[in-house]
Amino acid sequence: MAALRAPGGCPWDREQTLETLRPYLLEEAYEVLEVMSGSDGALHAEELGDLLFQVVFQAQIRSEAGEFDLRDVVVAISEKLTRRHPHVFGDEDASDPAAVSARWDELKAQEGKGAIEDIPKALPALSRAAKVGKKAAKAGFDWPDVSGPLAKVDEETVELREAIAANDRSAVEHELGDLLFAAVNVSRHLDVDPELALRAATERFLDRFAHVRDRLAGEGRVPEDVSLARLDELWNEAKARD
Repeated sequence: MAALRAPGGCPWDREQTLETLRPYLLEEAYEVLEVMSGSDGALHAEELGDLLFQVVFQAQIRSEAGEFDLRDVVVAISEKLTRRHPHVFGDEDASDPAAVSARWDELKAQEGKGAIEDIPKALPALSRAAKVGKKAAKAGFDWPDVSGPLAKVDEETVELREAIAANDRSAVEHELGDLLFAAVNVSRHLDVDPELALRAATERFLDRFAHVRDRLAGEGRVPEDVSLARLDELWNEAKARD
């Protein structure tokens, strides 16, 4: 990386900044997510390498500014893992994962981290909503069971319908956001990752849409040419395959 950034190195690498690298970091992280659910270990290793390259790249830029280098990054995470695992590297005991998680939160709080305000705004909205709900719940701001957020979904659905009926664009956006946030709270109470659930739902939609499109193509038609009833019939046919 130092050679790529040095005089006479790669012109593209030399002109990059922390700001220009932001989209590449996100892209590589999402590509890792894409292969994590598969069985291709070699591809997973390759994508992790691409993600690691972004870490090395950023560290090199900071190193050139005299702020820190890659060694500092590794030392920092090693020290943090040691500090936050006193049941492994110290004399504490942890009976189960829940105890580990609780102690982790205590240690973060002692470090002045982990407050609800610390949740990064750059996170995808769905993931950030889940983290905010989880933090609020740990502070005691939560329903006792899933019936609470489910009722909230019903309430927000009614309010969204009212906003739509009133043709109030601002209110529609507001109520739709509240409905999505309520759905995220349902997922938290059911211990379901909302990001993964939505990803799976999107893939199911794509699979079913492909079935509808292919069936119509066999008839020499496209979705735009047929009635909603026919589309619904083919959609239910696709669902039945599941």
